[in-house]
Amino acid sequence: MTLELFTEASGQWQETLCPGAVVLRGFATPAAGGLLAALGEIARQAPFRHMITPGGFCMSVAMTNCGPLGWITDRTGYRYDSIDPDSGKPWPTLPELFLQLAQTAAAKAGFNHFEPDACLINRYRPGARLSLHQDKDERDFTQPIISVSLGLPAVFLFGGSRRDDKPARVLLTHGDVAAWGGAARLRYHGILPLKAGHHPLLGEQRINLTFRKAT
Repeated sequence: MTLELFTEASGQWQETLCPGAVVLRGFATPAAGGLLAALGEIARQAPFRHMITPGGFCMSVAMTNCGPLGWITDRTGYRYDSIDPDSGKPWPTLPELFLQLAQTAAAKAGFNHFEPDACLINRYRPGARLSLHQDKDERDFTQPIISVSLGLPAVFLFGGSRRDDKPARVLLTHGDVAAWGGAARLRYHGILPLKAGHHPLLGEQRINLTFRKAT
């Protein structure tokens, strides 16, 4: 996979949400086939699962990870760990295609030298949602969040620095990449319940790849 595939493909444009936050429309579309092939191998090694929150609730979104670190939640709290608690083994290796996509998207959004060490992979099926939250389990907030959407469209809620700030509603479709950092790094965000539908590559689901620098 070449850098040009990400930077010169047709049908791409950049949408600014606020200073430090953009959506790169269609940025990942040319690589979708390769991303999904790699994802299949990741899921074979570390299957999707519905994690439990510290409050004891089962998340509607199914999750897995790849990379040196994986984000997990259970009754003891939210954290990153190098070991998959279900298998007792390290998380699958971060595919080179994943890394190149994350780095080129980050640079396109104005965040150079991004070196992610964690990729949280979320699987949404109709009705699944993610409530407003901040990504704050990482140690270095100078690094951005890079979020890749594949499959069914979803409404992305992008709020302010406080939970009660009214969020903007941003439709994310297959191949879109959202990136936020700098002054926007700790903004609240979430996903409204996924609507039923059918995508030619993924069927009745949405996959989200979220790249982070956790350490």
